[in-house]
Amino acid sequence: MKILLIEDERELSNNIGTYLASDHYLCEQAFTFDEALEKIDLYSYDCILLDLNLPGGDGLKILEEIKARKIDSGIIIISARGALDDKIKGLQIGADDYLAKPFSLSELSVRIYALMRRQQFSHNNTLTSNGVTINLLAKTVNIGNIEIILTKSEYELLLFLIGNKNKVISKNAIAEHLSGDMADMLDSHNFVYAHIKNLKSKLNDAGGEGCIKTVYGTGYKWEDKDA
Repeated sequence: MKILLIEDERELSNNIGTYLASDHYLCEQAFTFDEALEKIDLYSYDCILLDLNLPGGDGLKILEEIKARKIDSGIIIISARGALDDKIKGLQIGADDYLAKPFSLSELSVRIYALMRRQQFSHNNTLTSNGVTINLLAKTVNIGNIEIILTKSEYELLLFLIGNKNKVISKNAIAEHLSGDMADMLDSHNFVYAHIKNLKSKLNDAGGEGCIKTVYGTGYKWEDKDA
């Protein structure tokens, strides 16, 4: 998988690049507005990591250019600009995700992986794993003929776990995925435990035992038995 990292802080860019390389991603770097446009013009990428504060121009202008050219790369904004307006505008223009600095490199890796899985999901209206079938258009979940009624958070959690199947997801990553910026304001991850418990219970009742594994001290994993 080929990634373009557009980030002017060279030390941070190098650290991200080294980490992603250890996760078997091919990562190219651009440090300025003009370098980024040149890379986008010459090459194609599976995912673009985009900082908004760049020498020579605004990262949102790059995002607008990507969308104007109908480039289908996944786009994750990584920026210290914490203003809600920036986040909303970036997502409205067409970014797939927004990760505010500072962030953990493991969280960034999870976001990239989840984005790539979502892009794969988009080619099919249904997703199946371990006998669990999700209709992505109707947002329904079934095991065989049994429909499982999930809350919005439980549904998002199920997709997040399956999107990262066979990969351990930290409680922090789940908390941020379900609560966004509110995750930093929470004193504990009790709500994560509650959602996991409820989701497990509903899957078990429908015959989907053992899909969600607890990795003690780390997080949770959707174990795809067919992979």
